[in-house]
Amino acid sequence: MADLHRPSGSLASSDGSDLKIDPNEAGWTYSGLEVFTLQAGESRTIEASSSELAILPLSGGASQITVRQDGNNAQQFDLEGRESVFSRVTDFLYVGRDTAFTISSADGCEVALPSAVCEKVYGPKYGPADEVETEARGGGPATRQVTNFLTPDRWDHADKLMCCELLTPDGNWSSYPPHKHDDSPECEVNNEEIYYFRIGKAGTTAYEPSGFGMHRTYTGQLPNGELEIDENVVVRNGDLFLVPRGYHGPCIAAPGYTMYYLNVLAGPGGERSMAFCDDPAHHWVRDTWSNTDLDPRCPMTSANGLVPKS
Repeated sequence: MADLHRPSGSLASSDGSDLKIDPNEAGWTYSGLEVFTLQAGESRTIEASSSELAILPLSGGASQITVRQDGNNAQQFDLEGRESVFSRVTDFLYVGRDTAFTISSADGCEVALPSAVCEKVYGPKYGPADEVETEARGGGPATRQVTNFLTPDRWDHADKLMCCELLTPDGNWSSYPPHKHDDSPECEVNNEEIYYFRIGKAGTTAYEPSGFGMHRTYTGQLPNGELEIDENVVVRNGDLFLVPRGYHGPCIAAPGYTMYYLNVLAGPGGERSMAFCDDPAHHWVRDTWSNTDLDPRCPMTSANGLVPKS
């Protein structure tokens, strides 16, 4: 089994990306992710050949994108961005396959490019921050914020790519109960999933390099009784975890440290779907949430910034 946990810095690329993983490097077929930083006044041109992607600001100033697709006239888009993933919900841009685009930033910025190998060609489309829906999901200490910027039920302008962001208050559990979206008989989809983590300091919008959380991914037992995948890892700011199959969760934010992760999913199904099935041993926990209050710290952010608390 390939190494599923990729610590911060281990996926830096020769072309200057802080993190770059394509399906070949991941050992699968569809999902990929790139993260890079532009210094003030810098620009970068990217060719999206066989993959569609989203341009998602993570930190820093505004950015400008010039898109050229199939010989059509260039289109210009401006992204306002955000101070950090813990400060607000951001706007974003979808870019289809067979497209070249240039990103520039007068003040400098950090962006993520979640991607999926696909077949259909879609034109570029801007996603305003105030149209991105957030929800508080779970209950009690398993409450988290889900930011549905490119999920199938909120965004239909894509072939394979599915993405969402999650914010977990310090001390809470997320991606819980453990669930999966793979090709086992009880599941209706088969998605490859990337978790990209950022860790912050509770009470601030800043990243915290010394902060940490936990992540678990596991599969069923092999004939000898062992688990094919049985990963329990410490995750830090900038780490990535690959989920080829199996149950994943929980992600746990250590007390004092807030947790963000970007989920990138894609698979072979004819329709985009993030359907899941819980580990039967722990499904009962979900059934208790109807009688459990949500953590009042969620939702944590909106398009207007931090959500005020009473």
